[in-house]
Amino acid sequence: MKRLIIFLFTVLLIFSQAKASFAANIDVLPTMQSKSNVQDRVWVGTFQLVWNELMDKVAFGSVRFADGSPDIAVELNKKEFDITDISWKSYYKYLGKISKNTKKTIEKGILRKFNEKSDILDSLDWTPAPKRYVLYAMLKKEFEFSQPFDKLGTAPFRDMTAEYFGIDKQSDKSLGQSVNVLFYNSPNDFAVSLPTMSNDEVFIYKTSTTKPFNYIYADMLKKSENYTGKKEFQYIDELKVPNLKFFEEKEFNELTFMRIKGTQVMIDKAIESVKFEMNNKGVKLKSEAAITTALTSAEPNETETPRLFYFDDTFVVFLKEKEKSKPYFALRVYDISKFE
Repeated sequence: MKRLIIFLFTVLLIFSQAKASFAANIDVLPTMQSKSNVQDRVWVGTFQLVWNELMDKVAFGSVRFADGSPDIAVELNKKEFDITDISWKSYYKYLGKISKNTKKTIEKGILRKFNEKSDILDSLDWTPAPKRYVLYAMLKKEFEFSQPFDKLGTAPFRDMTAEYFGIDKQSDKSLGQSVNVLFYNSPNDFAVSLPTMSNDEVFIYKTSTTKPFNYIYADMLKKSENYTGKKEFQYIDELKVPNLKFFEEKEFNELTFMRIKGTQVMIDKAIESVKFEMNNKGVKLKSEAAITTALTSAEPNETETPRLFYFDDTFVVFLKEKEKSKPYFALRVYDISKFE
């Protein structure tokens, strides 16, 4: 009996540790300003789009809660990202009262616009009731690099391994035209941008900082502006970027079951999902967000040294449309095993 109890206790301990580890897999952040203790984290502007609708159509101003607003709401109320930061063809949004046909309306909308199905709609409560509204958005991007990079095979990523793409000594040197150097201060402090066949830009910055994405993005731009070295990818330079692929979903429970000040409405669900893939050919991104509400009871020079642009340790990826000033996606990669 004693052995059985010890065995069951051990199983429960292992399960709880595994569950905690899974919960802290890749943190989905609501804003670029959000802080997190999780090493691997991602932000997409999708949840901000539905929050903006909540501000404009439900709260008619900043969303404040009767019993005090959590930091996440204060950040979202700043509206640091909106529909002017991304082209209309890249997002779909919907706001409406929940009825028996609402879910079908959204499903038809995303199928018509993106030929996509939802990953989150089935998790929402579609029971009609007074003041029951759904605010939904999908952001989708799929584009190719200006030319495919070479597959470089497996190589170390810190104390792990990863599959890489890029440019090495055996690559056709014309591939270097597909890399723009933003700056190269050291093997651990550099950034590049990768041109695409679309209106999107891919920035990759090798840095170990744990500061919020908005600081990292501004820091990258400042270093690029101040860099006086060669911004052309040289004949002797090399590039290695790991393949990335993940799906993550998060519920923002700190926003739920509190009455929105000045109304009899509360948020009963706030959720966002992110599906992302980047390989030698290009990028695929699909993100969804939803809020539901309810009624409250209230050729080289021999003297030169090659620059090795190896993203083989912590780095950050930003995605931005060319004519826009702000990115619509940010990703920090620390534990590469979570992205394969």
